[in-house]
Amino acid sequence: MDEYLWHTCDILADLLEGRMADRPLVATTARLVQGDRALAVGPGQRSTWRALGNGRYQHSNVVAAGSPAFVIGSLLGSALGNSSRRRQAERDAQPRWVLDGAGELTITLRRLFFAHPVAELDLDWRALGTIDLVAPDVFQTSFVDTRGQHSTIRVHTPWASLIFVVAAVTAFPAHPRLLGRGWLPADFEWRCASIGRPCRPAAQLASDGRRQ
Repeated sequence: MDEYLWHTCDILADLLEGRMADRPLVATTARLVQGDRALAVGPGQRSTWRALGNGRYQHSNVVAAGSPAFVIGSLLGSALGNSSRRRQAERDAQPRWVLDGAGELTITLRRLFFAHPVAELDLDWRALGTIDLVAPDVFQTSFVDTRGQHSTIRVHTPWASLIFVVAAVTAFPAHPRLLGRGWLPADFEWRCASIGRPCRPAAQLASDGRRQ
């Protein structure tokens, strides 16, 4: 994770100091619009906050004939089955984080791409409603999708901090985690310097609101 953070600081410093043209191009299969460029590519997993069902279940009505013991057993089995299906339907109706799949992420100056055959993402930073870094490797955001529905997702990736800071400086420049430098461990710069590999002061540049 430290390696990704070091590169995040390097990329962000170049972005804030207007030095992106000096960086080498990053290869990506994502389709880029004119003027955009890839900053990093790597693995990721998408999770969505949603329910697995709507609370409905198939109610079974049993009509039994035969001996009293057989009838009672059949009705009891049907009742137990209906009760089990009802409880499962109630559990499925409760929203939770659901893993949608793994794929390749591309972080660009303008957006986030997540390549997946079913759960792909193409998120413009300025179209996001909220953003946060809920863990060192988890970026969370909410937005209105193409069907007009509100969605909340998490992207699990070692590039989560880069996603957060690029989105923040682009569309959420007053985000408390950006201004308070909460996206970077407090001792990270010291640890880098102590091993002879100092990182650039990206957190300070971002908290100062500097951008060329």
